[in-house]
Amino acid sequence: VVVPAQGKKITLQNGKLNVPENPIIPYIEGDGIGVDVTPAMLKVVDAAVEKAYKGERKISWMEIYTGEKSTQVYGQDVWLPAETLDLIREYRVAIKGPLTTPVGGGIRSLNVALRQELDLYICLRPVRYYQGTPSPVKHPELTDMVIFRENSEDIYAGIEWKADSADAEKVIKFLREEMGVKKIRFPEHCGIGIKPCSEEGTKRLVRAAIEYAIANDRDSVTLVHKGNIMKFTEGAFKDWGYQLAREEFGGELIDGGPWLKVKNPNTGKEIVIKDVIADAFLQQIGLRPKLKY
Repeated sequence: VVVPAQGKKITLQNGKLNVPENPIIPYIEGDGIGVDVTPAMLKVVDAAVEKAYKGERKISWMEIYTGEKSTQVYGQDVWLPAETLDLIREYRVAIKGPLTTPVGGGIRSLNVALRQELDLYICLRPVRYYQGTPSPVKHPELTDMVIFRENSEDIYAGIEWKADSADAEKVIKFLREEMGVKKIRFPEHCGIGIKPCSEEGTKRLVRAAIEYAIANDRDSVTLVHKGNIMKFTEGAFKDWGYQLAREEFGGELIDGGPWLKVKNPNTGKEIVIKDVIADAFLQQIGLRPKLKY
């Protein structure tokens, strides 16, 4: 990896990014269409920065390696080198192109491996309507939400075993014989997985969502879950989320609960903390976007 002669590191101070006039930003070109779209992206971003800051600021790009290009630089089986992870940690902000899934054993997904190694526990997705875009929704302009998805736990932990494998059979046998599980409908040829859901993981995600709502003057934070089916994981996610809102943000019950209201210290407005079953959420965001999930 060649560090640019010009440029400075982005640093973290008191929990906030300190961005210099000429930040060094690592980038991963990526696989497949990455070789086409990433160079174009660099040009577009450079042009946008030039126009926005009238030449006073400029990004110094630094290429780092993951995926197929990494195997060419570091060796045949090195898909995610330690140097890449160290540089992302050191320079704080990085951007990547699409990555392939290595064939065979080892790393199942380079994207998941990056999240887990760097503890990138939040997938933040703003969802809004852009004027002029065709839409089947009657009032698409009312769609305006920001999704915080947990990236490190639940199914993203990637704990699973293939059907008919010795490990899958061992886990299924343990569940049936030692734990008394009788709900595995077809145990003979069955893949099996585990979805961990912790109090710590839940609370840091919900904390970040509420802090975002405060900083960006949002009306509500909605805990989306399947607690009606999985009470000790999905249901616990909901309960821990409400607990966090009460204990750290002074959440007060609305009409006896479980919904809460939190006061935005910046604006004095109320932020509603609520929950919804995932099925209903997926229906209502299209039919009733004005509810502002």
